[in-house]
Amino acid sequence: MLRGPAPAEPYCGDLFGEIHLADMADAAPGPGIVQYFPGLAICAVAAGAAGWLSDHYGVPVILLGLLIGLALNFIARDPRTHRGLDLASHGFLRIGIVLLGFQVSIAQIVALGVLPFVALLIIMAAAFAGGLVGARIARQSRYAGLLAGGATAVCGASAALALYGIVGKERLSQAQFALTLVGVSMASALAMSLYPAIAAELDLSDAQAGYLIGASIHDVGQAIGGAYTISDAAGADATIVKLARVTLLAPVALLVSLMIGPARAGSPRPSWRRLAMPWFITLFLAFVVLNSLVDLPAVAATNALAASKALLLLAVTATAMRSRTDLLLDLGWRAAAPVATASLASFAAALALVMIGANG
Repeated sequence: MLRGPAPAEPYCGDLFGEIHLADMADAAPGPGIVQYFPGLAICAVAAGAAGWLSDHYGVPVILLGLLIGLALNFIARDPRTHRGLDLASHGFLRIGIVLLGFQVSIAQIVALGVLPFVALLIIMAAAFAGGLVGARIARQSRYAGLLAGGATAVCGASAALALYGIVGKERLSQAQFALTLVGVSMASALAMSLYPAIAAELDLSDAQAGYLIGASIHDVGQAIGGAYTISDAAGADATIVKLARVTLLAPVALLVSLMIGPARAGSPRPSWRRLAMPWFITLFLAFVVLNSLVDLPAVAATNALAASKALLLLAVTATAMRSRTDLLLDLGWRAAAPVATASLASFAAALALVMIGANG
């Protein structure tokens, strides 16, 4: 008896194989600490070298971290370093900004007085305007101008890192961001040397010199250190003015967020959502309030400052490593223009207001 062809066998083996592979994919572990280790280890070594050089030669540590990171940016070509470098440049940045909140309080703004505080707002506005004008003159993105102006107005590289978290790499390349950081750090280091000499040449009083330096030098340590080279009284005044600027980081971040809107086109957010600050800025403000209401031990503030500096140094170094040198070369001198004009505008406004007695 002849029989027809046998019915086709079901592909049970293939089906089982697909189910098995799907189960394996679901069971695969996420990225563990081992996958972060190469990037974090290299970043830590580079940051450690920057810290050692800074301690021994007196060069600003943030600037050294940037330069060493840029020199080692070929390391980022290896995909195994990406997870660690991204964690340092984004995660460590945000935690470092949060910890800065332990250094400032609302009482520092109150101690400044009404007229000096209004003058400080005018100086910060001048820095923002200078950054935008410089970006326009050099045909750079307005986001580059906002970043340079905000960094100059508030607290240098720390503010630049915080504001870049709002601007985003979709609107401003990491190469431009790295150059802005280099420019801000170099401008602050130069100002620390020049501004005290200018204050002495103009025969400014200790109060005037302290206000001028505290209101116009970007970096906290360099502003306070530069003022103390004049006198202890000038250093004390500069400390109050400079820390008042740091306290305004959260309002400045909110203002920038409202000005530029959502990062991705086609995804508009309602107005009430745009009023929400990034979580790390919100936590920064919460710690400022906590530091204002609770008398924290001095050791807690000291340790928080040390941790913040270390995390921000790691973030800066990792960001430089992830920047492409070819894009840095393409940007050329134009990338430095917003920082230069913002710095000049900030100093000119501060000097003018000090000369008319707006520092109180």
